Amino acid sequence: MGTPLRQPANVIDFVSRRNHFRAKQRVIRLAPELDGLEMIYRLASDDEALYGMPVLAWALKENGEPMGMVPWMDKLTPCQQLDDPEYGSFVGYRDPETNELFDTPPDYKIQELQQASLYYDYEACDEVTQIQQIPDSQGTHALCMDEEGAPWLLKQVHGWRLFSDGSIDALLVDEDLVEDTPILLNDNCIYSANARHGALYYFQRNIANRIKQQDAETLEALAMMVNDAP
Repeated sequence: MGTPLRQPANVIDFVSRRNHFRAKQRVIRLAPELDGLEMIYRLASDDEALYGMPVLAWALKENGEPMGMVPWMDKLTPCQQLDDPEYGSFVGYRDPETNELFDTPPDYKIQELQQASLYYDYEACDEVTQIQQIPDSQGTHALCMDEEGAPWLLKQVHGWRLFSDGSIDALLVDEDLVEDTPILLNDNCIYSANARHGALYYFQRNIANRIKQQDAETLEALAMMVNDAP
């Protein structure tokens, strides 16, 4: 009786495929939102109501997918990824001037992102490097803490920095190093938030002002959010 022939095994490098997939998901370009377009979301506690939040920027992934970005909880987050019943689920985008609702970023922003990504076509390298930075024009603030048990600090976000691995970090100011005003993003007093602070939460200007004014309801909601965080 003959020996059965065995088919060669197809070896699949799952690690390489996973890394390739993750690379395609990384952000490669940002474009600031300057026309007041909003993200629309809803809360499970009031399913019939819709809420608006200004889009801070538009982003392009390496796979060609465009998306709106908003400061949400502890990072600059793609709008389409917001799917939390308690804090908010993404519905779409809105133009406040026309009340038009739409599901995807506007064509002119997609074209801007695509053309810019072609022009600034950075070569891949092992070292993580800065590839872009944009100003924050919405008065975003960061609630940050240096180490566990240390007091929280409320600081204005002056901009956002995109790195070659697709990560995005807020740009804050070290007040002790300020030499000139107005402060620009390349000044020596500017630093990356994640490089210094162990914990971060981002807020719109109106919420930050309520925190500064010691609004009781806002402080209570803030305490609950921080205590519930992992």
